[in-house]
Amino acid sequence: MNKKIFTASLIIGAMIFNFPMNSNAAKVTQLPADTIQNETKWFYLSADDKYGKYFEPDSVKVVKKVKTSSGKEVPTEIEAWTKTTYTYEGAAMTIDAYEIKSILPDPKMLSYSIALLRINPQNRTIQYAREDFYDATGKLTWSTTEEKIKEINVQSFDEIFYAAIVDEVFRRGEMDRKNAKDRWIDLWSATDSEGNTTTVTADTTTMRLKGSNLILWEWQETKNSAGKVIEIRFMKKAVNLSQGTEKISQGDIWTPHSTGWNDLQDENGGAYRMIKGDAPEYKGLVRLRAFAKGYSTWVNRYSID
Repeated sequence: MNKKIFTASLIIGAMIFNFPMNSNAAKVTQLPADTIQNETKWFYLSADDKYGKYFEPDSVKVVKKVKTSSGKEVPTEIEAWTKTTYTYEGAAMTIDAYEIKSILPDPKMLSYSIALLRINPQNRTIQYAREDFYDATGKLTWSTTEEKIKEINVQSFDEIFYAAIVDEVFRRGEMDRKNAKDRWIDLWSATDSEGNTTTVTADTTTMRLKGSNLILWEWQETKNSAGKVIEIRFMKKAVNLSQGTEKISQGDIWTPHSTGWNDLQDENGGAYRMIKGDAPEYKGLVRLRAFAKGYSTWVNRYSID
């Protein structure tokens, strides 16, 4: 993925907030004070002008495992505690996203939050089992236990939490792949009769094999002859490498005339379609087959098949 496309993905991705929503959350018991106040427990991950992100390595634990046919035990559920600090702007965005202005009317009332995350590495999902929000004095101001599950991709607020926690258990390089220069690979590019050029790239961090299906997220960008972006599609796909078929599991679409992102409606209704040998997409199929073969350890890193 080239630098311009990646930058566009982050800018437009900022339009989407992947926070779990709950305006009627129940109160929960506060954590022991030493867990919250002892800053040496929190390992720094990243920071920007809105958020600081940390996790507690000692809190990472495997909750569930599955024994494969070969007798190997593979973790399927991991728990860990994370911490997020907020600037004024970050606090305001968070309060809006959670729809809790009636509880926290002033962003200055929100200093940081801690969350208990449950991770399923096979499906790249995070479940927020619990979140506690605090003011600058360490007073608990609001809590939620909604337990919404969401899949992690490049547009996810908590992608770095996922990568750091999974690496604590598997040591397979989630953080390295997330930050790698070759994280995105080119699949195909084609220009139609009107001069519109479509380019498709794939996020290698999301790739995993389930049987013959390679699960991944793709970024499809179309520009007109003047070089202006006229459409972007961000899609989760299942590509059957042996049969040469694919389907869109979910996705979003953006155009200059739309208000933010909209749900992508799959023309095949979620059914598999054949990738024809003379179609531009076939080059992408060949590229994915080569990647899956060359990086077999990566695409099978958490497999329980």
